[in-house]
Amino acid sequence: MENHFRVRICVIFNPAARGNKARRFKKFLNELSQQCALKATTAPGDARRFAHAAVATGYDLIAAAGGDGTVNEVLNGIGDDPDGFAKTRLGVLPLGTVNVFARELKIPLKLERAWQVLKRAQETKIDLGRADFFEDGRTAQRYFMQLAGAGLDARAIELVSWKLKKTAGPLAYLVAGFQALAEKQPQIFASADGQKISGELALLGNGKFYGGPFDIFPGADLSDGKLDVCAFPKVNLPALLRLAPGFLLHKKMSEHRVRRLRAEKIELTSATPAAFELDGEWVGHLPATFSVERQKLRVVVP
Repeated sequence: MENHFRVRICVIFNPAARGNKARRFKKFLNELSQQCALKATTAPGDARRFAHAAVATGYDLIAAAGGDGTVNEVLNGIGDDPDGFAKTRLGVLPLGTVNVFARELKIPLKLERAWQVLKRAQETKIDLGRADFFEDGRTAQRYFMQLAGAGLDARAIELVSWKLKKTAGPLAYLVAGFQALAEKQPQIFASADGQKISGELALLGNGKFYGGPFDIFPGADLSDGKLDVCAFPKVNLPALLRLAPGFLLHKKMSEHRVRRLRAEKIELTSATPAAFELDGEWVGHLPATFSVERQKLRVVVP
């Protein structure tokens, strides 16, 4: 149902973002400034702080203009308010390279069409992912909307500095990926409901997609109350080359090369240091427990 009331929108964006989408967005800023509040970030953590403040100010809709990392920061800023997810909705203006979450929800990748979706303010409720872990010797938690990972992908992200990511873009991840691949890979164990699988890379999906339009979690559903785990026994170069044809040609995994698990709550552990990430952003090291709060996140969709 279309929303006929005036919606108070706050758009949080990174003015230093690169690429054609970012350039088009900058040209669009003047028009946006007449219809919503604009908050420009200058450093990591700004999007989270701005989103938290926007909840307190009473905005009906807080939109992240950027990639999945920006969306995740805004998501956690909303979650920093005890009633943030009840008070406001999350919106997305996809300006990133892959925009996995926008693809999952069929949000248009063209800026003008995505903005029209935000103005209509039609919402759906999806599961909210949560990671509980230790940080500086204390318990911590952080939310995610689409996916999590531990092992190779998280280690590559850990190796990329924020500054390098902003200057080199996707190339920075490629270099870091080869660096991470050259290291000894940790063995990661995923445990849930008396079941256990293991591998050198573990990916967790709230939705189906990972890394763009790649259907890594074919059975996943954003509102089924469960997380899907896909574990890769080996992530050395020969193993990745064996996976590549099916992955690139069909955008799916070769099922006989992975192990799967589905549950409401999943614990990831490792006997050796293993990094983990949420929505493509490095967070910390295992152990960590991943769960979902069913249909708690209100998202604006077409």
